[in-house]
Amino acid sequence: MKPTVIIIGAGPAGLTAALELVRDGRLQPVVLEAADSVGGLSRTVEYKGNRMDIGGHRFFSKSDWVMNWWRDILPIAADQPEPLIAYRGKQRKVGADGTAIPPDGRALLVRQRLSRIYFLGRYFDYPITLNAATLKNLGPLRLAHIGTSYLKAMLLPRKPERTLEDFLVNRFGAELYRTFFKDYTEKVWGVPCAEIEAAWGAQRIKGLSVIKALRHALVNRLGIGHDEPARNTSLIEQFLYPRLGPGQMWQEVARRVVAGGGELHFGQRVSGLTHAQGRISAVTTAASNGQMRGFAADHVISTMPIKDLVAGLVPPAPPEIAAIAAALPYRDFITVGLLLRKMRHNPQANSERADNMPPDNWIYIQEREVRIGRLQIFNNWSADLVAEPDRVWLGLEYFCAEGDELWRLDDKEMIAFAASELEKIGMIDRADLLDGTVLRVPKTYPGYFGAYADFPRLRAWLDGMENLFLVGRNGMHRYNNQDHSMLTAKLAVEAILAGSRDKEAIWAVNIDDDYHEDSADRR
Repeated sequence: MKPTVIIIGAGPAGLTAALELVRDGRLQPVVLEAADSVGGLSRTVEYKGNRMDIGGHRFFSKSDWVMNWWRDILPIAADQPEPLIAYRGKQRKVGADGTAIPPDGRALLVRQRLSRIYFLGRYFDYPITLNAATLKNLGPLRLAHIGTSYLKAMLLPRKPERTLEDFLVNRFGAELYRTFFKDYTEKVWGVPCAEIEAAWGAQRIKGLSVIKALRHALVNRLGIGHDEPARNTSLIEQFLYPRLGPGQMWQEVARRVVAGGGELHFGQRVSGLTHAQGRISAVTTAASNGQMRGFAADHVISTMPIKDLVAGLVPPAPPEIAAIAAALPYRDFITVGLLLRKMRHNPQANSERADNMPPDNWIYIQEREVRIGRLQIFNNWSADLVAEPDRVWLGLEYFCAEGDELWRLDDKEMIAFAASELEKIGMIDRADLLDGTVLRVPKTYPGYFGAYADFPRLRAWLDGMENLFLVGRNGMHRYNNQDHSMLTAKLAVEAILAGSRDKEAIWAVNIDDDYHEDSADRR
């Protein structure tokens, strides 16, 4: 009988680990998923034939291994243009030999990247570039302040760089920070930037600066350099996207895991992990009906929130370790789906459609009088996310704390509130609203403040469990994107197969330049 690897969670990290183990064949992967579907934060949620992408997932990575892996699961559709995305493998397209795309649309689309900032009732490029439109929108006085504060930051940077505010001011200047970073970031996290560790900036926007953004704009204007790989993912021009949303990728991966002999159990919330002498020997789950079930474990790969993992240890973790885990901060997330006849006309939106829908994948809402943080336009990810082609399907993203006043609004109240906010900032007329739905997602963003300062002690103690491997976003309490999560899973599987207890390479993902995500805009 094969040794068993218990994998907690069927998101990108968990399913990547499971498929890699199935492909190797020496160990038996057993995936335990609390929900009734796969994909985790990368799942696709359906409402009356309209599909929602939680947070928006651009399928782009600086890792060739990840790009190859995705294209092995879902090849590029034959009707798509040849991608400019750096990729060293052979292009494989569905339908290239005359065959049709499968009825369920199992294929990747090539999408042009467009994200903008909505501020002062106007659209600004993201990243900010000093083009004619930006100069006009900001006005000469604000531009003078931006330039002066940027020069000051270059000459007199804040040292030591302890907080996210220090990090952003040093790279963009105080005025640009206050104009385009401060309010949005504090919407996301619910705390001042001066209370967030600089480590968050180092993970999400390392390498991006005013100078690099200007250089990128110059390259675009001159039409040179497009054969070079994009080194800053904030600046990528294209990305891949599953025709039916990100969940389609992970549904296909799950199918291959089960077809290859792996196990996948739904509705199994992990409630206990039995350990002794530095090893986890068993995992206990609770089903929705209260039925308990035990799984023997030779190895464990965990993507569940560290707070919940430590709370379930039997015997309990030492009091100081348990206290750090219990106090780890998270930010929760609400997406409101709104179905509309049309949007309100705005000449700056660059819309060529009768329904006035702008061409963006998503729009950052910087307006201070509303709580919405970001607006997704699902039509622009894939037309197949929308049930009726003459409708506009939007996703309004709110950052909150589980149990706060926003979280407690019932669905009808939340839909009305979201629609009123878009009307307030001039994007829609309430009369054009046809339908809506609400999706609440707890523990979406691991926080880099509060008890996170003591995280190294917690990590060291958990890494002392020789057969426990922490991977993924919540599994590591790290703001990983799905490609980073996949890489952590790959390295965990390699360590297990090699009989290694060294977990440093896993923790180096999303820190080393080879893996680093330089953007704050991609989940």
